[in-house]
Amino acid sequence: GSLSASSRAGVRQRIRKVLNREMLISVALGQVLSLLICGIGLTSKYLSEDFHANTPVFQSFLNYILLFLVYTTTLAVRQGEENLLAILRRRWWKYMILGLIDLEANYLVVKAYQYTTLTSIQLLDCFVIPVVILLSWFFLLIRYKAVHFIGIVVCILGMGCMVGADVLVGRHQGAGENKLVGDLLVLGGATLYGISNVWEEYIIRTLSRVEFLGMIGLFGAFFSGIQLAIMEHKELLKVPWDWQIGLLYVGFSACMFGLYSFMPVVIKKTSATSVNLSLLTADLYSLFCGLFLFHYKFSGLYLLSFFTILIGLVLYSSTSTYIAQDPRVYKQFRNPSGPVVDLPTTAQVEPSVTYTSLGQETEEEPHVRVA
Repeated sequence: GSLSASSRAGVRQRIRKVLNREMLISVALGQVLSLLICGIGLTSKYLSEDFHANTPVFQSFLNYILLFLVYTTTLAVRQGEENLLAILRRRWWKYMILGLIDLEANYLVVKAYQYTTLTSIQLLDCFVIPVVILLSWFFLLIRYKAVHFIGIVVCILGMGCMVGADVLVGRHQGAGENKLVGDLLVLGGATLYGISNVWEEYIIRTLSRVEFLGMIGLFGAFFSGIQLAIMEHKELLKVPWDWQIGLLYVGFSACMFGLYSFMPVVIKKTSATSVNLSLLTADLYSLFCGLFLFHYKFSGLYLLSFFTILIGLVLYSSTSTYIAQDPRVYKQFRNPSGPVVDLPTTAQVEPSVTYTSLGQETEEEPHVRVA
């Protein structure tokens, strides 16, 4: 029995290695974001269904104004290179594009609810994950291992399980009169979310979180203000204002502001891919709330789905991704006559994610002339 005892100890050690504190913290942080999204969804649902206030642009506008008041003003009072004007002089057009992408990503998905069913939206929203993986691969040079892909597949299976449960209990599907339009809107929104998340990761790793949020606040408020004036001013006038509606708008804005402020912290600690996997549980939190608030029917599949997604997250977080050390390595790969080059050290030592590859080190390149 000595062998089985030692192998049991080995298994226990392996489990302890996987379920370490760092990893559990990163999974927990992701779930905090997921709960904030649940709050956003619930307040929106109450606003649109009970009070007939369909004001997605106004709701985004409130959030951007809050970001503007907190983060853009912080940038404005800073000195030197970190100052608002210095940043705008260097990169205003990039942040302008990012602000637009961020605003429209939110808008397209909200708009889709008018055309297609909840199930489609939940399923197609998963499209953000391949988008983020591909963009991270090409632009952040992040490399994944087999475990990561297994974790991702498990998460998406969990998501499918939830949608299956919805269909089985016959949850209110919503209007689906123009399904194709709605589905395309969701795919468009998911693609824009993916772009915005990877760009966000790049900015907070190379520049700063406050810069990202301040710029999103500035351009988001600007564009959503214009969109509000054009598209939604009539809707706003129809809103029957009272303290309940006011509280819902306050609750929505608080959750949204919390999500935007906290997300860069979690992305920096984990990654854009990891965060998007974590957010898959948001629909389930909404469901568990719905059991109490809207008397939804329950299905055991919901719990199965929840734990499947969490297992996928644990698998994904159990090992770190690594960075393809340098784009110049690939040139050597493609050179058929040159010597075969091993990937630098990634095989022997697994570095925790290092962002050496984001182009700061090109100046230090040793100038070796080959005769």
